[in-house]
Amino acid sequence: MSGPGDSDSAGAVADHFFRHEGAKVVATLTAHLGTHRLQLAEDVVQEALLRALQTWSYRGVPENPAAWLTQVAKNLALNALQREQRWNEKTDGIAAEHTRWLAAPAGGEDAPETFADDTLRLMFVCFHPGLAAESQTALALRTLCGFSPAEIAAAFLTSEAAIAKRLVRARQRIRELALPFAVPDAAELSARLEGVLHTLYLLFNEGYKASVGDRLVRTELCQEAIRLVTLVTEHPATREPRAHALLALLLFNAARLDARTDDAGNLLRLDEQDRTAWDPALIRRGIACLHCASQGDVVSVYHLEAAIAATHCLAAEAASTDWPRILELYDRLLALTGSPVTAMNRAVAVARVHGPQPGLAALDDIRPRSVLEGNHLYHATRGTFAAELGQTVAAVAHFRQAATLALLPVERDFLARRIAECEAAGVPGEISAGDGRRRGGLPWKAGQIRPVSPP
Repeated sequence: MSGPGDSDSAGAVADHFFRHEGAKVVATLTAHLGTHRLQLAEDVVQEALLRALQTWSYRGVPENPAAWLTQVAKNLALNALQREQRWNEKTDGIAAEHTRWLAAPAGGEDAPETFADDTLRLMFVCFHPGLAAESQTALALRTLCGFSPAEIAAAFLTSEAAIAKRLVRARQRIRELALPFAVPDAAELSARLEGVLHTLYLLFNEGYKASVGDRLVRTELCQEAIRLVTLVTEHPATREPRAHALLALLLFNAARLDARTDDAGNLLRLDEQDRTAWDPALIRRGIACLHCASQGDVVSVYHLEAAIAATHCLAAEAASTDWPRILELYDRLLALTGSPVTAMNRAVAVARVHGPQPGLAALDDIRPRSVLEGNHLYHATRGTFAAELGQTVAAVAHFRQAATLALLPVERDFLARRIAECEAAGVPGEISAGDGRRRGGLPWKAGQIRPVSPP
């Protein structure tokens, strides 16, 4: 047990368990209490986490924080059931089955397997066709991934209030339908699988580029997404090409996590990254998953994004990146999704192949563009293209607009450096001879998964 009084350490551990163990405990409680008591499960886990903050700051973090959290949540749930039993004056045994399980000690050897299975089961429950499509992913992200309403709103480019309403409606609908806590049969599985994969895509995306907080990368979220997608690809009923394609995409992007910032935590452009720091084992595993994904006739969004990510990973250096191939893949991806965010990433590939002026034209052609106006990456992209063209005043204006919208300190610091470069040197980066393309880079890469537009 860590020493008492270390409130910062206790708070960091509690935050970690809110993100991971908290979601698993919610799933496990719901498996035994029933989906109609999902709200109870969430409430007692929240209370357990509050107690963790209070207790661990004073007494220190326990040797097994996960078991501590699970047992406290079980006790709180048992107390709530007993109060309900007394209130309703029910006969003996109304909560006997729940009580037997809740009284069992936490942290047994089979707990990880149980947690994993329960998490996926509840995720499939969240995508029951009886729930509104707009609420399904929001509920899964909140309940099972530990996302705050603000983080969910950022993923869907909408407001916190709208997300809060979706969550309330979804929980009410679950109670009304009394949904079973079970993976659906084969007839329904495929339709629900798409929602599950999309949720795990967003979970990884939040880890790859956090929407709130002080850190750009949240490795633990990326690892959790990879763990759950791996379970999906190992289950006989969900071992589909699109699942393998998503896993490949996540692995390719995870391989580059350590190289995205320098030792001081500064954001690095793609061409500045040390490619020897990319994880070759994850890249090889991604290639194997992409091979598994090639079975079948359907090409999904995940296939195309994984192919883009693979193209980056297989380039020995930035200059050897096959940008025409990437642009071709983005053309197919945009035809499939019609997403403005995809169109924005495609504009980067256009600029790499044809130069910054066509890149700006591609940005101007995006419809609807209104959903991108509040995205700092959109303005940073325009600033980069303007800088490449020698339009320093316009570049500075775009970078400043991006800085007002950026939420993370590391992103604002990066943009401040770009502004300083423009003001000091006129144009950031070199203009390569012949085609007007610079040798600098954007703060992310084309092909990086970005938040999707609302369905």
